[in-house]
Amino acid sequence: MDFLFVHGTTQSPAAWRPVEELLRQRGHRTVAVDLPTDRPELLAADYAAIARAQAGDALAPVLVGHSGAGLLMPAIARAVGASHLVWVAAMIPGPVSLADELAVEAGEMFNPEWRGLTEPPTADPVVASYFLFHDCDLAGVRAGLRTLRLFYPAATYREVHPLPDLPSTYVLPRDDRTLRPSWMRRAARERLGVEAIEVDGGHCPQTSRPGTVAAVLGAVRPQPV
Repeated sequence: MDFLFVHGTTQSPAAWRPVEELLRQRGHRTVAVDLPTDRPELLAADYAAIARAQAGDALAPVLVGHSGAGLLMPAIARAVGASHLVWVAAMIPGPVSLADELAVEAGEMFNPEWRGLTEPPTADPVVASYFLFHDCDLAGVRAGLRTLRLFYPAATYREVHPLPDLPSTYVLPRDDRTLRPSWMRRAARERLGVEAIEVDGGHCPQTSRPGTVAAVLGAVRPQPV
């Protein structure tokens, strides 16, 4: 299978390397896209075009997105002809924009401590370790901190992102300190029509448990194209 990975709002594409290496050892092809971090005015369709250009000859890839990348996944899926979506501790777009959704129920989606931050966790390694890498061993924390990078696609927060008619898998870390596990569980069921695959650990299982993520991805069976 071909896999296309999309980074979230706190890590660079390097965060996917441990998972990519495991998948390549099993004969799969992988590409981790690198979206611009200095163009907050770009819309989801713009990011999708960039992802399509970087996807190369990936054929009906399994599209994998982490955290805030969930907002971009519908547009990217259409642009690259994805065959399956895998959401890793990811936002799932609803019927309204993220900005409108948060205005109504911010406390449902995010941990209150996360919502209370006055600066991004990428600016403080202590904060990043607490929210993103608290389930890692020391080597994992160090590796995770090396991947920190702020990605703030502000304009997409005011867009509505209709979900594509594609099968999905949702990976839910039970000890997430960023998104609420209760929200992820409910959103996976109500918006994607799937029961989440629950795993141990925190918000970045690609860093703390790459073997677990690779096993879930290796078990995906995309729909025929």
